[in-house]
Amino acid sequence: MTQRPEWLKDGWPELREAPPWVMQEMIESEPEVLERIAQTADTTDVALLLRGPGPVTVTGCGTSEHASMAIAAILSEAGTPATSREAFELALDPPQEGSVIAVSHEGGTWATVEALKAARAAGRPTALVTARPEAAAAAQADAVLATPEVDRSWCHTIGYTSPFTAGLALAGRPEAGAVRSLLDAGVAMRAQAAEIAADLGGAARLIIIGSGADRIAARELTLKIEEASHISTSMRDLETFLHGHIPACDETTGLVLIAADRRGGPKRDERAEALERASRRVGIRCHTLQAPPAPDGLPAAAGALLATAAPLQWLALELAAARGVNPDLIRREQAPYREAAAEHK
Repeated sequence: MTQRPEWLKDGWPELREAPPWVMQEMIESEPEVLERIAQTADTTDVALLLRGPGPVTVTGCGTSEHASMAIAAILSEAGTPATSREAFELALDPPQEGSVIAVSHEGGTWATVEALKAARAAGRPTALVTARPEAAAAAQADAVLATPEVDRSWCHTIGYTSPFTAGLALAGRPEAGAVRSLLDAGVAMRAQAAEIAADLGGAARLIIIGSGADRIAARELTLKIEEASHISTSMRDLETFLHGHIPACDETTGLVLIAADRRGGPKRDERAEALERASRRVGIRCHTLQAPPAPDGLPAAAGALLATAAPLQWLALELAAARGVNPDLIRREQAPYREAAAEHK
């Protein structure tokens, strides 16, 4: 048995010397866990809070910020006006109307706690979506929506999908089995992700493109790739990329287009085709991240986000494999990165 290294602290992810990484197990657990959240999450207290006057502001940091964007999109599509703001910015300038929902998977993110404190001081009702309802952020929330499983890898996968599935339950429970069937189909798409990773693993940098709800998934994939495989990666909106960013790209650049949101279909398809033609002309290696079709009855935003969740997570994991990297510790097995992380606790 390998001796436990001095730096490996209690509460950190399990240290493994080789695959399967914990991240893989988290991805594979998503169909069952997310179906359970969609059908059984106790949304009562947060739903009562949302009935108050004014819009809803959803907030978080990192992966939780992307989950907050997803919740805002899902609530808005269901008829509840909602926007998303990054937690530190909200802490500096809290909303003066409506309610605030914070997302913090483990409930201890400093900026998110500060955002809740500021919202309360401004007289806003506050709620928290978290897998640790006993953590510090809960003390600043008038209502807590608890998700059932804490992510055991720091390259969060279920930490992204659990909160926005809770948001889906809050907006209106989907038909039983719909979430599970869509996640099962996504989990089955690992081979496609491995093919893309085999081509892009040696790229100097990656660009991730999305439109509509896929902009949220593109932000999350960008973060996942940088955390898991340490490849410099940027997110660009579909149309924005065509207006000035291409000169920085060449044959050392890889591009992944996420195209699951089918709203506005033909127009988005036309612009995606233009993007691919322009990119290939300058040598960019282009791939489209395919996603299983969402079943009838799932709202468009939620369907697109759930459909892309597992494929984008597999892609990040397979890029880590291509680079020979352990994704679970997001590089904190190395002293400079542990020390850098300590600077913002």
